[in-house]
Amino acid sequence: MSRLWMSGYRSYELGVFGDTDDKLKVIKYALTSYLTAQIEDGVDWLITGGQLGVEQWCAEVGVALKQTYPELKVAMMLPYAEFGGRWKENNQAKLQLLLAQVDFHAAISKRPYENPQQLRNYQEFMVTHTDAAALVYDLDNPGKPSYDYDAIQSFTETQPYPLTVIDFDWLQESANEYAEKQNNGFNFE
Repeated sequence: MSRLWMSGYRSYELGVFGDTDDKLKVIKYALTSYLTAQIEDGVDWLITGGQLGVEQWCAEVGVALKQTYPELKVAMMLPYAEFGGRWKENNQAKLQLLLAQVDFHAAISKRPYENPQQLRNYQEFMVTHTDAAALVYDLDNPGKPSYDYDAIQSFTETQPYPLTVIDFDWLQESANEYAEKQNNGFNFE
């Protein structure tokens, strides 16, 4: 069994503000390509969070890939109870729909948000319950994923824990590949 933690930028950090944004098509293409390769190399659990952005997109990609790879399991782990409860109604509904589609979901803390320690506990849970991580993150463009990146780097000081960083260069290469396939009549959607 191999478990992969995937996370990354929030949607607003990438300037993605809708499900029809061309940037989102490229990001999902990159996530699909990466996750497909990981599944073919033995990953059978995708574990992600519920944040708006890369985490939810990873869950969506994982659920879609289950049609081709039925052995894949998708889990969404939330840092605390009532996660997303203060979001706009449509974002709350989107989270609830995803939670209904994944194979497993749970909150690490059974209490609503109280303090940043709950987020650190979440990170510790994720690195100790997965075998590797992939972050959509560019070191030259810090944002929310920097906290996960730092937690992973700290963990790797004492444990072997592979980390793949899907940076902006990687995404640009994916955009070029996606555009080429579109020009050749390939329809990703």
